[in-house]
Amino acid sequence: MGLDGRIPGTGFSVATTVRDALYDRIPLAEPELALIGTRAFLRLDRIQQLGFVSRIWPAAKHARYEHSLGVFHLTRQAVAHLRATPGGAWITDEDARTVSAAALLHDVGHYPFSHAIEELGPPIVPHEAVGRRLIEGRGTDLAAILAEQWKVEPARVAGLIDPAGRELPAVDRVLRGVLSGPLDMDKLDYLPRDARACNVPYGGVDTARLIDSLTIAPVGEGPEAEPRVVVGGKGVSPLHSLINARQEMFDNVYWHHTNRACMAMLLRAVQEALLAGAVAPEELTDHDDASLLALLGGAGMPAPTRRLVGALVERRIHKRAVEVSARAFELYARLGNLYFDPAARREAEIRLAAGLAEEMGEEVPPEAVLIDIPKPERWRTEVWVQFERPPIGFRPLMPWREVVGLADEDFKRYEEHRRLIRIVTAEPYRDAMAAAWERLVMPLFGGVL
Repeated sequence: MGLDGRIPGTGFSVATTVRDALYDRIPLAEPELALIGTRAFLRLDRIQQLGFVSRIWPAAKHARYEHSLGVFHLTRQAVAHLRATPGGAWITDEDARTVSAAALLHDVGHYPFSHAIEELGPPIVPHEAVGRRLIEGRGTDLAAILAEQWKVEPARVAGLIDPAGRELPAVDRVLRGVLSGPLDMDKLDYLPRDARACNVPYGGVDTARLIDSLTIAPVGEGPEAEPRVVVGGKGVSPLHSLINARQEMFDNVYWHHTNRACMAMLLRAVQEALLAGAVAPEELTDHDDASLLALLGGAGMPAPTRRLVGALVERRIHKRAVEVSARAFELYARLGNLYFDPAARREAEIRLAAGLAEEMGEEVPPEAVLIDIPKPERWRTEVWVQFERPPIGFRPLMPWREVVGLADEDFKRYEEHRRLIRIVTAEPYRDAMAAAWERLVMPLFGGVL
């Protein structure tokens, strides 16, 4: 905050200050409070950042509301720092306001319960695309506040969140790199915030040092060179800690078997409701966590949806019956491919339940057997490092991967060995599935694996 009570780079005067668990004080101006007070943004206060993780770590009930404030705060800091560097002097006040607004609204289109519903794929659209529609919609309060109070173009804000396949101007490509990419303020907030809420030691990142190392430099040769956000030499180690923190949080928290079983249950419950025409895809982002469960548990929903939601509410979570690692090469690949075809996954689940019913000689509900396939992660480390005085053998500007001797493939290899595919069942059927899984799974793939 400036000596005159204004927030640097915005022209806004401070109206109030909120206290944050990570950053202590976040100053806010009237235009920022106006966005935070909209119905669309307030919905985020009723959506847990980590979805069902609070079933394992009860304190992890923080919402996308405070995460969005945190990303906004870090983005404002990062842009102010970049503007003070020689490479970022071209960033205008309007540019700074635009990317700050995008940071505040980057999750405004999010579905309830973290990313579970998005794993269904079409007709579910990514939450970034939903956010774009909310921001650009004619006559919406978001668009009006952005245009009238922030003095920025709503379409430009939306484009930083979701380019929608369009080529952004060079200026906006740089700004988007602050918000989304291998080195972004989104990860810099959610990893430490999630780790703190779960009281686990995995999400440690030297955020202040990493932001302080940011600069803008042309990457590429000759006329093809394009300005990019890069890190200085002192950012090499903090960036490594960010990547390690992400791996450890996926390994220990986001891929925890109970969380993943809950996500598989919700995914199938929503899938059944969509197939029955009991809910439309565009309705889902009108809801928060509680209202979605109430909707899906209603009398108008198909029976599998109601049973799964009832089990979620009563914490009767599906249990691990089979875990498949990447070392089971063919089986892992065949099951993994079902991630990209939710309809085929559902058919496989129904066939497994039917086969289990034959094995046991009793009725097994069609949703009692589910296949949990975590989303394959993209490990991106294409960050460049700029040295003022490079060590002998280094160049003044070089990829981070060459500086540390690690490549995307190294991180991908770790991910593939730690990312398990699971067959989970309602508890009464776990032992039977564990005993008969091979006889039941083999026919899914023509009896050949």
